Amino acid sequence: MTAVMANGNWDPALSRLLVSLEEARQVLPSSEEEFGFLSGLLQSKELHALVKVHNKIINNGKDEKFHPTVSNSMQIALDVLDVIAPKATSNEDCKNLFILLQKPHIQGLLCAHDAVAQKDYFPRLPEIPLEVDEDEETIKIVQLVKSSEPLSGAQSVEPIVGATIKTDEQTGKIVIARIMHGGAADRSGLIHVGDEVCEVNGINVEGKTPNDVLKILQASEGTITFKLVPADSKSGLRESKVRVRAHFDYTSSTDPYIPCKEAGLDFKKGDILHIVSQDDAYWWQARREGDRNMRAGLIPSRALQERRIIHERTQKEKSGDESKIIILPGCQSPKSPRCASKPKTKKIMYDTAENDDFDREEIATYEEVAKLYPRPGLQRPLVLIGPPGVGRNELKRRLIATDPDKYKTPIPYTSRPPKHGEVNGKDYFFVTREKMEEDIEASKFIEFGEYKGNLYGTSAESVKSLVNAGYVCILNPHYQALKMLRTPQLKPYIIYIKPPTFDILKETRNAAYARSTFDETNSRGFTDEEFHEILHSSERIEFLYSHLFDEVIVNADLSVAFEQLVRVASKVETEPLWVPASWVQ
Repeated sequence: MTAVMANGNWDPALSRLLVSLEEARQVLPSSEEEFGFLSGLLQSKELHALVKVHNKIINNGKDEKFHPTVSNSMQIALDVLDVIAPKATSNEDCKNLFILLQKPHIQGLLCAHDAVAQKDYFPRLPEIPLEVDEDEETIKIVQLVKSSEPLSGAQSVEPIVGATIKTDEQTGKIVIARIMHGGAADRSGLIHVGDEVCEVNGINVEGKTPNDVLKILQASEGTITFKLVPADSKSGLRESKVRVRAHFDYTSSTDPYIPCKEAGLDFKKGDILHIVSQDDAYWWQARREGDRNMRAGLIPSRALQERRIIHERTQKEKSGDESKIIILPGCQSPKSPRCASKPKTKKIMYDTAENDDFDREEIATYEEVAKLYPRPGLQRPLVLIGPPGVGRNELKRRLIATDPDKYKTPIPYTSRPPKHGEVNGKDYFFVTREKMEEDIEASKFIEFGEYKGNLYGTSAESVKSLVNAGYVCILNPHYQALKMLRTPQLKPYIIYIKPPTFDILKETRNAAYARSTFDETNSRGFTDEEFHEILHSSERIEFLYSHLFDEVIVNADLSVAFEQLVRVASKVETEPLWVPASWVQ
C-alpha cells in the first residue's frame, strides 16, 4: 500500500480504491484471502497498464497523435478470406493465411481494434424499466456523452449526439427525425426515429422549437440526458455495403434544400462513397470511402439529384441559356455567328452519321461500384477515347512499341480489295461487302464506317480473342463505340485523351510540326479551324460520356502524356480498381 501511494505515476483512482478497501476490511464479511486477492489485483502492473490504455483511449479526442489507419479491419479480413478462398487448396501461403484469419484470437483482436477505432467505448445506459399502467405512456431515459466537435445550425443536434430533430407537423412535439450512422445515438442503440423528446437534461421541451433544444444542448457539459416517449415502431439501422462513384460535385453548405447543413457530406466528381443508408427517399447517408470519420453524412439521393438535373436543364431551355449547348464538330464557338464550313472528308470508324440513339445524353448521378482485382493472364483492354486529331494514334503506337509482345491492337476488317503488298490477317481482314453488312446487322462490330465506298470495322470477336490470349488489347475507337465496349465481358479501362486550351494546342502542335489528320491527301499542319474543331468535339464527348471515363490525360506535351499513359497501364495491371458492380457479380 505504501509502495503504491509513493509512486507518483500510479493512477489516483486505483489508489483511492486501495484506501477504500483498507477502510472496509474490518466491516465487510470477507476472508483475508479475498482481501489479499483484491489488494494484489489493484496493485498489479498489468491492471495499471490497462487503466493507462483506457485513459488514453478516452482522451483520444484531446490527444490527436494517434489515428487508426482503418476502422473496419474485421470487414477487410472477411474480404481477404473471400479473395483467397479459391486459392487456399492449391497455394500453401494462401492456405496458411486462410487458417490464420479464421482463428478466434485474431478475429477477437480485429474486432477490439475496430471498436477502439470507431470510438465504440462510451458509456451506454440501458432503458429504465418503469412499472406503469397499460394506459400510461412508456418513458425511457437515455444518457449520451456529448461530442467535443464544434456546433452550428438551427435544427440539428447531429454534431453533438448524431441525430437530427424536427417539430412534428401534426402534434407539434419535438421528435427524432434522423439517426446518423456511426454517431453517438446510433452507437447507443436506444434512440430511434420518431421518438418524442420530452426533456433534455431535466428541462421540459414542450412548446419549444428545435432551435431552443439546440441551445440547451450547446450549454450542456459532459453527458446529456434525454427523456423520450418511444416511437410506435422501431426499425434498427442496417448499414448497407453499397459503394458508388459520384458523377457530380456536391457542397452541402450551398444546398438550400438539405434538412441539416451540419449533417451534409461534401464530395467531388469521381469520389467513391459508401452508402450506409437509403431509408430516406430523398436524403441518403454516406461516408467517403477510406475516411477515418465513421459518422455518416447526408447526400442527395439518386432520385432527388436526377430531378434537380432535369429541372435545371428545363429552366435553361426555357430561358434560352446557351452556355451549356453542345457544339457539334465543325461548328464555331457559341459566340460565333456562323458555323464553319463542312469538315473535309475523313475516315470515321463508326456509323456514317451520328444519331440520337447513340448520342442521347444520360443523366449521370451515382454508379454502383465494386473492387476488381487484377486477374493473371486476363488483362483489361485499354481504350483511348478522344476527339480526332488529339494524338490518340501516336500514344497508342508508342505504348505498343514499348512491348510488342504484350500490347496488341485488333486487326480491322474491310470490304475493299487488298493493295499491293498487303497481307490478309496482318494489315486487314479482307471480306466481301455482303459479309460485312451481314455481320454489322448481327452486331458483330464494335465500330464500323464507310470511306470512299468501302466498309471498315473492328469486330468484337477480335478484341475478345486478344484478351483471352493474355494480351493487353489497345483500342482507340470512335467515342460512340463506348456503349458496346463497356461490358462485363471485356471490363475495359477507359482513358480520355483531352486536348489542352486552344493557345497551348496550337503552340505545341506547330512546334512539333504535327501533320493534320483532317486531310489525308496533303501533308500539312493543322489550321485554326481544325484546332477549334478538336476542342468542340472534345466538349461534346465530355458532356455525353465523361461519367464513363476511368482516367483523363491532357495531351499538352506528348512525352508527358505518354509517361502518364505508361503509369496508368501499369496501375491497371497491378492494382485493384473500382468498376461497375455488375462486373464482379
